[in-house]
Amino acid sequence: MTDPSYDVVPAAAPTRLPVRGGGQFPIRRVYCVGRNFADHAREMGAQAPASKAERGTPVFFAKPADAVVTSGEVPYPSATRELHHEVELVVAIGRDAPPGDLPVDRAAELVYGYAVGLDLTRRDLQAAAKAKGLPWDVAKGFDASAPVGELVPAAVVGTLAPRTLSLEVNGVLRQSSTLAQLIWDVPEILHELSKLFALRAGDLVLMGTPAGVAALHPGDVCVARLDDVLELHCKVTAPPL
Repeated sequence: MTDPSYDVVPAAAPTRLPVRGGGQFPIRRVYCVGRNFADHAREMGAQAPASKAERGTPVFFAKPADAVVTSGEVPYPSATRELHHEVELVVAIGRDAPPGDLPVDRAAELVYGYAVGLDLTRRDLQAAAKAKGLPWDVAKGFDASAPVGELVPAAVVGTLAPRTLSLEVNGVLRQSSTLAQLIWDVPEILHELSKLFALRAGDLVLMGTPAGVAALHPGDVCVARLDDVLELHCKVTAPPL
């Protein structure tokens, strides 16, 4: 009798982030936050809230877990002439959220650690989709669209708000902002996500980008940082033949 539990195709191994101090973090899902810095919202042509009361609800989208790149090598993607960088704080969830809406004052209990990463975007495809009122999944969720650096435990990173998130491309500073400028901070975002999804250990959340997004080209070298605590080095390579 044939065993009905066997895999009919080989199962893919989960993508894993290296953890400072040892070990690896297996990735389950990747959630992303759009327009979470007022200056970036304005540069993208959107209206930024003037106060917390005017924030509305956060904008969420997702990337596949296997879009995360840990090797530092990012192949230039197909079907675009406008690959843009967006530097982001990455939040790693280390325990399952309780059932129901996660209270803001308990959200920090879920956080295992932090990294810095890039939300790479095929901006021309995104603009074309927006113009037609269509979803822009192909602009965000493509292969190798999320290079992420080493994961550092939350206790080592400490308080986030005063820290500066930045990106240099070929040694030139392109993006820089303190995390105090986030429209929705980490506990608030986890609370809002919990209304829509069951947050689980292994989930990543990319928290949004400040102003200064711009094009990348083959050969460009990127260095993303959160002060001197988190770092990512990556290089854009020529597209595969």
